[in-house]
Amino acid sequence: MKSNAFGRLRKLLSRDSERGLMKSAAIVLVSLVAFVLVWWALSSIFPSEYFPSPYKVGVALVDSFQNPDPNTGVTMWQHMSKSLVRFLLGFALAFVIALPLGLLMGFFKIAENFSRPIVEVFRPIPPMAWAPFFFIVAGVFWGPIMPVLLGVFFPVLSNVIFGVKSVDPLFLDVAKTQGADRLTLFKKVILPSAIPYLMTGIRIGLGIGWMCIVAAEMIVAFGGGVGLYISVMSQVGKWDYMFAGMVVIAALGILTVEVSGYVERRVSKWMGMK
Repeated sequence: MKSNAFGRLRKLLSRDSERGLMKSAAIVLVSLVAFVLVWWALSSIFPSEYFPSPYKVGVALVDSFQNPDPNTGVTMWQHMSKSLVRFLLGFALAFVIALPLGLLMGFFKIAENFSRPIVEVFRPIPPMAWAPFFFIVAGVFWGPIMPVLLGVFFPVLSNVIFGVKSVDPLFLDVAKTQGADRLTLFKKVILPSAIPYLMTGIRIGLGIGWMCIVAAEMIVAFGGGVGLYISVMSQVGKWDYMFAGMVVIAALGILTVEVSGYVERRVSKWMGMK
């Protein structure tokens, strides 16, 4: 009897899950269709050479992947790969620096008192304000990467600090009474509690990072880049191709956000949080 009841419960839960997924997919589909329809309506109102229709942008998008751009000599695949490599390098560097620093600043008061004045001096400065300096000092390879590092660094750092400070002191006291040392506190209590805040910082950082890489590539991007592609297309008046480049950036942004969500779910499951 108990096994039959448990089986029926599992079926009901699976059906509810499937219905929830179907509902979410339907909402996303309706949202995208509404967006395209509004875009199409606006393209019929504004001059088409400056505001191309979704169809024209779609044709330009397909062509950009199939044929090299005569202005830069590379296809969208190469532009996209260059931007993605620069973005991932900048993101990885920001993550490697911001996570341990945020844990230290959130847990140790002396580390926070020492580091916060320096952080607050640099936080209000837009990452792109550093771009000319980075291009001169770091060169053409690392120059576009460094603004991404700064753009991702501060959201991740701030959210990790907030996550550590949000840990319930009761959990820390219980762990200490069980004989946990500081390393165990970090691994078993502080880091798991800070992960949701860390992922929030990552999602914010992803959006800022993509804005930074596009803006940096508009300045200098040897070998290609979607930002360079958008800039060149706007200069030669190919607005449909410029919009195609913007669509590629949007797709890459959505892809990285979805990947971060997948990683969050896997890490949470691995750490026993879900």
